[in-house]
Amino acid sequence: MSDLLMHEKEYWQTYRNIAGIDEVGRGCLFGDVVAAAVILPQGLVLEDVNDSKKLSPKKREMLYDIILEQAVAVGIGFSDAATIDRINIKQATRLAMKQAVEQLAVIPEFLLIDAEKVDMNIPQLSVIKGDATSQSIAAASIVAKVTRDRLCQGEWDALYPEYGIGIHKGYATKLHREQILALGPTSMHRKSFMRNLFIEEQTLF
Repeated sequence: MSDLLMHEKEYWQTYRNIAGIDEVGRGCLFGDVVAAAVILPQGLVLEDVNDSKKLSPKKREMLYDIILEQAVAVGIGFSDAATIDRINIKQATRLAMKQAVEQLAVIPEFLLIDAEKVDMNIPQLSVIKGDATSQSIAAASIVAKVTRDRLCQGEWDALYPEYGIGIHKGYATKLHREQILALGPTSMHRKSFMRNLFIEEQTLF
């Protein structure tokens, strides 16, 4: 765990409130890209916090509750499919990250961001594989993942039950691709992602 505080320890010498930022859903065909920003207390060590992709759903849910309880502040941002289609996925991801920072109840003095930059006048560091090397970014990845998974399994699956969103979370699984081909995309599908999908499908059938 000491390795996961390497970046935080370096910048805690200068800054008190450091926000870790990460996103989830960047590669999905359906739904919002969701970003989270998390400020943790100086020196806090959260056991088992790691890259959300390496954790079981049950473990993520448990850690989500602990993070919300222990954090100084948590913010969440969203960019929907229409925004992604309009400004591209990279810019939409950055926009969601900016919104997440703006939602924090405490203004951060420094940002640790998973392999991205945020268009804000706040000192920041882009960390490659940050969700595996920074506790703050890992915490943000867990909050973003649980938030998006709950939308997939709840509200979004209820809106479009025939697409299996609750199962595949909007990723390009065989089931999801087949349902898009059979039923057409919904208003929550990313139209800018569809062209490549259908090119791939032509080679599959």
